[in-house]
Amino acid sequence: MIIELSTSINAPIEVCFDLARSIDLHMESTKQTGEQAIAGRTSGLIGLGETVTWQAKHFGIRQTLTSKITRFEYPNYFTDEMLSGAFKSFRHDHLFFYADGQTIMKDVFDFESPMGWLGKLANFLFLTRYMRRLLVTRNQVIKQAAETS
Repeated sequence: MIIELSTSINAPIEVCFDLARSIDLHMESTKQTGEQAIAGRTSGLIGLGETVTWQAKHFGIRQTLTSKITRFEYPNYFTDEMLSGAFKSFRHDHLFFYADGQTIMKDVFDFESPMGWLGKLANFLFLTRYMRRLLVTRNQVIKQAAETS
C-alpha cells in the first residue's frame, strides 16, 4: 500500500528538511499516541545510517518499531526503512523541492501489513486511513514549526 502526500511550506528547504528529521519534533507530532524514542538516536537530528526505536500505543496496544535512515542527500531527500516492528515492511521517502518561494515536502510511504489477506483487509478497513492521518498531522506540525521559526 502506498500513501503519497505533498505539503507546501513557506520556509527554506533546509529548515523543512531538518524539521522532518528531528526526533524531538516527531515526538511532538505523535503525542496523541505517546510515541517516544527509546533506543538509537533518541533526540536531535537523525542522519544516514542511524537508527531509532520508537515505542507508542496504537489501537490500544503498546508497539515498538525500529527504523534506519538508508538514503540521505541534504536537503533533497532521506529515506527511513523499518528494521523491526508491527508491519511486514515499510519504506518512507521524504522528498523536498523548492519552487516559487515555497518548499514542497513530499512523502511516499510504502507499507505492507503482516498476516496476508487479513492484513490487506485491515488496510482497506482502517489502517491506510489511520496512517494517512498520522502523516498529515506530522506534516502540519512540521509546517507550523517551519513557518514560525
